[in-house]
Amino acid sequence: MPSAAPRATVLLTRPEADSQRFAAMLPDVPVLISPILRIIPVPHDPTRLDQAAGFVFTSSHAVAAAGPGRGRTALAVGPRTAAAARDAGFDVTEGPGDAQGLLPLIAASPVPLIYPRGRHIAQMLTVEDVVVYDQEAAPLTDKALQLLAGSTPVILPLFSARSARLLSDAMPARPKAPLRLAAISKSALEGWGREAAAVELARRPDADGMKETVTRLLLWEQ
Repeated sequence: MPSAAPRATVLLTRPEADSQRFAAMLPDVPVLISPILRIIPVPHDPTRLDQAAGFVFTSSHAVAAAGPGRGRTALAVGPRTAAAARDAGFDVTEGPGDAQGLLPLIAASPVPLIYPRGRHIAQMLTVEDVVVYDQEAAPLTDKALQLLAGSTPVILPLFSARSARLLSDAMPARPKAPLRLAAISKSALEGWGREAAAVELARRPDADGMKETVTRLLLWEQ
C-alpha cells in the first residue's frame, strides 16, 4: 500500500512575535518560523509624537513609539493594530485592513494626524509622518533551507510586497519542495519573483483572511 503524501509545512517569515501569533491561529498544523525581517527601532523626535492630537497606525509595531494613548484619536489599519492601539489607551477607529481603506478616514478626521511608520511601507499616506522603526532583512535559518530542500510541500504566507521580495531573493536557486503561496493581496503576490505550484489570494487582508487562505491550501494538499 503506498504511503500517504507528507503534509505541508507552513513557513512563517514575518518578524518573530508576529509569526508566533499567526502560528497560534494554526493549531495542529506543522509550522516553522524563520523571520525574513527584524524590527529595529530608529532614532526619532519623541516630542512630535507626544504632542500629536491624532495618529494613523498601519502596523502594531508603531504603537509603542507613540507613547501612552491618553484617549487621543487613532486610525488603525485593521484589527490587530487596532487592538494594540486600544491597549495603549487610544480612542481607535478601525480601518478595513489596508492602507487604501484608511484614506476616507484620514480625510474625515477632525484633528491633525501624524503617521509613525516603518522605513519601508507599501503606500504613502497624505499625512505628516515620522519613521520610528526599520524592517531589517534577515537570512533564512538553516532549518528553513533544509525544509525547502526537502520533498514536503511548503506553504508560504506572503504578508507584504517587500517581505515577499526578500523571501524570494533568500530562497535557494532551485528549491526542491513544492511551494504553495498564500498572499494577503495582489501587491504582496507581485513581490514574489518565482514560480509556485499553487497560489491563493486572501479574501480579506487581515490575519483571519490569511488563516482561511492557508487552510484552503492545506485542504488542497489532501
